Amino acid sequence: MLVESPPEPSAGPIAAPVTSASPGRPAIRAVGLLLAVVALVLVCLASIAIGAKALPLADVWHGLFHASGTHGDVLVRGVRVPRTVLGLIVGTALGLAGAVMQALTRNPLAEPGLLGVNAGASAAVVSAISFFGVTSLTGYVWFAFLGAAIVSVVVYLLGGSRSATPVRLALAGTAASAALFGYVNAVQLLDAAALDRLRFWTVGSLASANMATVGKVWPFIAVGVVLSLLIARPLNALEMGDDTARALGAHLVRTRVLAMLAVTLLCGAATAACGPIVFIGLMIPHLVRAITGPDMRWILPYAAVLSPVLLLGADVVGRVVARPSELQVGIVTALLGGPVFIHLVRRKRMAQL
Repeated sequence: MLVESPPEPSAGPIAAPVTSASPGRPAIRAVGLLLAVVALVLVCLASIAIGAKALPLADVWHGLFHASGTHGDVLVRGVRVPRTVLGLIVGTALGLAGAVMQALTRNPLAEPGLLGVNAGASAAVVSAISFFGVTSLTGYVWFAFLGAAIVSVVVYLLGGSRSATPVRLALAGTAASAALFGYVNAVQLLDAAALDRLRFWTVGSLASANMATVGKVWPFIAVGVVLSLLIARPLNALEMGDDTARALGAHLVRTRVLAMLAVTLLCGAATAACGPIVFIGLMIPHLVRAITGPDMRWILPYAAVLSPVLLLGADVVGRVVARPSELQVGIVTALLGGPVFIHLVRRKRMAQL
């Protein structure tokens, strides 16, 4: 099995679980996680204060804590706060989904967008809206879950299942994504009403966020977050290979089922709420590993905090660079993630996979 870096030599016949490199490492990781939380708070404040329409900070402050009905209050409470909250939970969902997928498949290129999971959810949602007349998020979120789950299994089988390599999985996911997004575009072109409703959603956007949307998707994302964190330790064992994981006492079938359930919940809910947003789940886990090492017990909390930092930061950039209009966050993350993906593929060690 090829991995990004060679494993440490074991002291006995069975490789030991991932541990800290030095006694002081956990304290450094804890401080880093605290700094990540501070960064998240700052980017949330920036998301509320900065928008396509310039608003004085005094009006932003007044809108946060007073409901006087002025234009500034309505803009802050009715648009920017829901948008920030939705970006927070969706970013967490996408980052955790990417980290879990990379551990589950032992594939450093795994990401909901690259492996076609987001495309599957998108195709199912578009079908629900165009062919079944489903118009509410409560209705088509279940289609998103179904589409995400089906495509996850199909891509895994196309990639070779147990003999899959990172490149084969990435190619299978890319092919599935291309076919499914072609289907999405064809349906929208044939259905003018669907095109009008989904023209921002299909590129990934937080622009139509409201608290009703947040209320409908956060329970699914919360369950996915809890499942992801609960399986951190068995995912550590799974990354070492099936035989080693069994020797360490990991329950492989249960771990894989829970991991796929977590990914389906996270990706399905996030895609139903905002449309397909790519590369968040690829970039953040790689950044986090440079800070924490390979221990999933630290990678997952870091990814849960830093992914919304990236998503909300990209959303703020999109609102500023195209004033008085805005650039959808899915476009900004794609522009950022494309070069990162090319860099990862061209790395010497990755080229051998």
